[in-house]
Amino acid sequence: MIVAFSISPITGDETGGVSEAVAAAVRVVRESGLPNETNAMFTNIEGEWDEVMAVVKRAVDVVAEVSPRVGLVLKADIRPGFTGQLSAKVERVERALEQA
Repeated sequence: MIVAFSISPITGDETGGVSEAVAAAVRVVRESGLPNETNAMFTNIEGEWDEVMAVVKRAVDVVAEVSPRVGLVLKADIRPGFTGQLSAKVERVERALEQA
C-alpha cells in the first residue's frame, strides 16, 4: 500500500512555522527504512498495512510531543500484490505524457 499523509501541529513557532515539528515526523518516516518521499504537501510511504500505519502513528506521536493537538490527513492506495508503486505509478504517467 501507499499512504500519503500530512501531519500538522496546531501550535507553531513564533512565526507560525511548523517546519521543526514536521521535520521530526519526516525523520521518523525516513528512519523506518520503508520507501518514502516528501513533497511540499505530503509525505508518501509504501509498505504493508501494519508497518506503514505503525510509522504514521510514531510520526504523529513525535509531533504530539511538541503540540497539544495534532491534525492528520491520510490517503491510502491499497493494492495487494503490488510493490514499488511509489515510483512505478509516476513512471506510467510520464510514459503516457511522452506519447501525447
